[in-house]
Amino acid sequence: MEKLNSCCGLDCKSCEAYKATQSDDDSLREKVAKEWSELNQVTITKEMINCDGCLANGRKTPFCDSLCPIRQCVISKSKESCKGCESLEKCEKIKMIISSNIEAKKRLLGE
Repeated sequence: MEKLNSCCGLDCKSCEAYKATQSDDDSLREKVAKEWSELNQVTITKEMINCDGCLANGRKTPFCDSLCPIRQCVISKSKESCKGCESLEKCEKIKMIISSNIEAKKRLLGE
């Protein structure tokens, strides 16, 4: 089983914010900022699009750093991820991810 690189089982390496940061691609940062601004109906600037991954020490987008309820829950429980959490399959915070992303669910359940 692959090592998790996020709290929720998603693959940070497939995230466009992560890709833009790792390749230092300002045009991709602008694209992501525009898409996320429209999707979330908030202002997101290209300067906010910097992320080294959820579990890495380093840069994170404002959402991933301090607003993501999943990451905040994991931190409050002094865990690295949701993997092994006794409430995982009943958790409302992660429900949308594990019900729509089979790979994330497999990573968290160790399948």
